[in-house]
Amino acid sequence: MLEQKNRFFLLLYLLSIIFSGCENNEKDLPTFRKKQISVDEGKSITAYMSENAKVKAKLTSPYMLRSEVDSPYIEFPRTLHVDFYNDSLIIESLLDARYGKWREIDSKVFLKDSVVVKNIVKGDTMYCRELWWDQKTEKFYTDKAVRIHKKGGTIIYGTGFEAPQDFSGYTIFQITGPYGVPESGFKK
Repeated sequence: MLEQKNRFFLLLYLLSIIFSGCENNEKDLPTFRKKQISVDEGKSITAYMSENAKVKAKLTSPYMLRSEVDSPYIEFPRTLHVDFYNDSLIIESLLDARYGKWREIDSKVFLKDSVVVKNIVKGDTMYCRELWWDQKTEKFYTDKAVRIHKKGGTIIYGTGFEAPQDFSGYTIFQITGPYGVPESGFKK
């Protein structure tokens, strides 16, 4: 009988230890169930983009955040610069922005705040506040205001813009400012 009482007290003692260590605050329980967001941080970033074993672009940025959520993205909150190369690895155009966000699933980059795209060969430079870069179609586009400085000093103002990523040509959907027409007229 004494042995049975000792077993009972031993079992009771063990159960009290187990349950005293498993105490949770009910307010903290929902936070354990939430999906944890993983954010990677990088400094002094240099990334190369290639296609068919050919370098197409080089991206540099002082700071990068990569978020692993339902729609993963990479954010460049402290400026970014991209050099676009032709097949001979010569820089044909440049891109600068103070902010960029790459949506991995869509292969699209949203750029904002002092966006500049320059064609090195032609000397044309486009300025805007917001711009999208579609990596699949290799095009830039925006429905916002743009300003293009041509090599000869002409400035074109407009709203809505589309161009290939080498900025070899472009379409402005609505010219909004003064624009001089050459005496010979426009090319047909």
